[in-house]
Amino acid sequence: MASVKLTEYSHGAGCGCKISPMLLEEILQSTRENIVYPELLVGNANKDDAAAYDLDNGTSVLSTTDFFMPIVDDPFIFGQIAATNALSDIYAMGGKPLMAISIFGWPIDKLSAEVGREVIEGGRSICEDAGIPLAGGHSIDSPEPIFGLAATGLVENANLMQNDSAKEACYIFLTKPLGIGILSTAQKQKKIEEGHIDPAIEAMTTLNKIGAELAPLESVVAMTDVTGFGLLGHLSEICEASDISARVWFEKVPLLPQVEKYRQLGCIPGGARKNFASYGDKISEMTQQQREILCDAQTSGGLLVIVKKSGLEEFGAVVKAAGLTLEPIGETIARTEYLVEVL
Repeated sequence: MASVKLTEYSHGAGCGCKISPMLLEEILQSTRENIVYPELLVGNANKDDAAAYDLDNGTSVLSTTDFFMPIVDDPFIFGQIAATNALSDIYAMGGKPLMAISIFGWPIDKLSAEVGREVIEGGRSICEDAGIPLAGGHSIDSPEPIFGLAATGLVENANLMQNDSAKEACYIFLTKPLGIGILSTAQKQKKIEEGHIDPAIEAMTTLNKIGAELAPLESVVAMTDVTGFGLLGHLSEICEASDISARVWFEKVPLLPQVEKYRQLGCIPGGARKNFASYGDKISEMTQQQREILCDAQTSGGLLVIVKKSGLEEFGAVVKAAGLTLEPIGETIARTEYLVEVL
């Protein structure tokens, strides 16, 4: 099993497998009459991270799902990354996960049951870290390996984070560095040097638990996780839903080690190009470097947090207690010609 390289069995990698935002919008168009469900506080209208269903007791159930093909060769780590990524949607909405069930597709004619078991075990280990059961799931025989979770969570309605709740004159923070797509592409292209993928794996297997701690703060007005649509894609979703714009200070955006090296070697994931083609007209003019990094498709990326400038002290206290050191990477402003200006 040690010789198995899972990335050789998939055409894509991690959240880079996502359908482009432009094509997805076309697919989701419906001619059916829009039925209003009063208890559904959050659906797909503003491209939020999870659905929220009001329980009429001050809390809501959160429901989400996320799955993809291998982004690393090791089956256990692949399971960990996929599970971490799926649970991130619950934390990004300000909630805490309650349980999860697995989504598992396996090419049974190509890969052994033993390898598949390691993937599930990796997912189970992350669920244990989150304090929840992996309570079941569904499996199919598929041409490529697929793994992920359908996760259920709970959130206080007062703490519910939504894309349309951002405001002007706030700072923008990012809890994990960018570059996961570039480094994983370098690995897939067999250009990665020993040890260079390790910081990306550490980031991808770190739960975004801090989201549940930040959501109750009065200073935190919006939050989402940065995944397959890249930093600019997910920030654009917030700006569009909230009818504001944002400035990103490129030099302040944190990057994983060696990202620039592999970017210059041409290790640009196809997802980054699809992302720019989908929303590039909503972004100010950028250099090639800025475009390839800020559109880079992240897998199990960090939280993008919109914080009132007047509330930095309480925000900083929670961040420090979580062992993080964060600086603003930009600010929100009144709506302009572009959803996001890159400076």
